[in-house]
Amino acid sequence: MAHIIVVGNEKGGAGKSTVTMHVATALARMGHLVGAVDLDLRQQTFGRYCVNRNHHLNELGLVVQSPEFFPLPEIDKSSVPEGENIFDHRLSACIATMETQCEFILIDCPGSHTRLSQVAHSLADTLITPLNDSFVDFDLLARIGADGERIEGPSVYSEMVWHARQLRAQAGLTPIDWIILRNRMGSQQMVNKQKMERALVKLSKRIGFRIAPGFSERVIFRELFPRGLTLLDLKDIGVKQLNISNIAARQELRDLVKTLNLPNVSIEF
Repeated sequence: MAHIIVVGNEKGGAGKSTVTMHVATALARMGHLVGAVDLDLRQQTFGRYCVNRNHHLNELGLVVQSPEFFPLPEIDKSSVPEGENIFDHRLSACIATMETQCEFILIDCPGSHTRLSQVAHSLADTLITPLNDSFVDFDLLARIGADGERIEGPSVYSEMVWHARQLRAQAGLTPIDWIILRNRMGSQQMVNKQKMERALVKLSKRIGFRIAPGFSERVIFRELFPRGLTLLDLKDIGVKQLNISNIAARQELRDLVKTLNLPNVSIEF
């Protein structure tokens, strides 16, 4: 059975599609069969990444391991039993197809609360929640006091993850391995950065998640999107020597994949 990795939160601009691109491509380049679906039916950022990647590699005549994109299938409404949600059936059909072909399934969720996102979270073996390194984004996880230290209670998103964990437990499935990824981290040890770290550590013990090392604010994570490439593809397109920033970004991605602790994955980049 395929291992399902869901990348989600309910806030736009946190880096979900960027993380999906890099994790999916890293696994594919290490020789794993990777399928991916984009549940943001309007924006389709990850879907565009896959289209851009296939088009650019074909233009260059390059054969490079890549994740396979699976569009959410259309389903005849008349085939859906009364009282059931058509989106549940569309996602189930997509996952069923992917499981016959893939070792890993990546699900990129939209930055809002939708039925598809809610169901996807309950399917997650691994849940990655990217979080911009600020208390504006921390509010996605929990309400925090004015001092930036006191946790006052979980957010609606954390409660949704808790509900997804309950559904999996009732179904006899393995617990969700929930990982928070700090994104767009500054290089300087500022007071806000230290407060964020302390608050996340405290909250992780309360609601049960692990903290990944994080991605720094680097252009390389986003500038290759029009070509559908990641920093792992640079040598394939003729870049012979990586600069210091690119090497550091590569290490950050390596650290993330290592932290995920995925089954049968040995880091080879």
